[in-house]
Amino acid sequence: MRLIEKVWFQGHSAKWLLVPLLFPLTIIFTVISFLRRLAYQVGLIKRVNLSVPIVVVGNIGIGGNGKTPATLYLVEKLSEKGVKVGVVSRGYGSKAPHYPYQVDIKSNAEQAGDEPLLIFKRSGIPVVIGADRVQACQRLIELGCELIIADDGLQHYRLARDFEFVVVDGKRLFGNGLLLPAGPLRETVNRIKNANCVIVNGESSWPSKDNSLSIPVLTMQLKAKQVVNVKTGAVLALDCFLTSHLANDKHINAIAGIGDPQRFFNTLEHLGFALALVKGFVDHQDFSAQDLQQFPADIPLLMTEKDAVKCAEFAQDNYWYLPVDADFSNNLDSNLITKVINSIAALVKK
Repeated sequence: MRLIEKVWFQGHSAKWLLVPLLFPLTIIFTVISFLRRLAYQVGLIKRVNLSVPIVVVGNIGIGGNGKTPATLYLVEKLSEKGVKVGVVSRGYGSKAPHYPYQVDIKSNAEQAGDEPLLIFKRSGIPVVIGADRVQACQRLIELGCELIIADDGLQHYRLARDFEFVVVDGKRLFGNGLLLPAGPLRETVNRIKNANCVIVNGESSWPSKDNSLSIPVLTMQLKAKQVVNVKTGAVLALDCFLTSHLANDKHINAIAGIGDPQRFFNTLEHLGFALALVKGFVDHQDFSAQDLQQFPADIPLLMTEKDAVKCAEFAQDNYWYLPVDADFSNNLDSNLITKVINSIAALVKK
């Protein structure tokens, strides 16, 4: 974890130096962010309304909050209802030959970005990336999509939307509560009240009874049932992998290039893995074979699915990844998410 992230989320002692230094920039960012959103609200800057419903899955901070599993869950459930869904994304860090760029079976993580490629490989639905989300959405409409999910599009106000999900990390929440760069937030916590639904990733004390919201709040758990070999695509049930690879108290190694690597390592330990060497990388790490040379070939190296799409081209036999799925199995959450998905599906004009 970078020092600034330790300041944001762990109250590192460097906060006494960095926060005062960065706070003037935070004030400027806050003013610009407020004025920009206000300009869209009052019509000074026009929003673009498209011919199909737009569902945004985003957050008010930076880093991994669980948006991709939430997006995949919505894609699956809406597709089951017969809705032709597409996903639009900025494609952070991508180097596509052109934009908008449609992700396909020949795409790699460098061209498409890690999360868009993951979504495409998992779902097989149309995924288009581009900084101009409106133009990318128009491409999806040309492909026959009836509803578009905008992955991480909460602050892209030019794109009018019909429904907003805000995803919140139940553990890290909002860090020190400050906007960038003194804190991790893109917008203030009050922005959540204007969304249609909140998804809290993991058990959390937020929102408290004293800070209740008037919109639905769902608790999402990330469940793992299997592991997949990065090189061969071989799938093993989690219990089988634990039995066959970890007999006699054998350890595994692990890496994670996500917003909160420690969360992944904690998950592995909770599942029963004994960890030897672990290493966290920055979110969206552009992996190379040299980055992983320190890990011996005779010990399984476990990684996230997001990391796997970037390691596929140089994967070794001992590289495995742990796919996770969003789960809303709590009775209250299950009923509520069903109602929410039904209301979204009803937006589609048949």
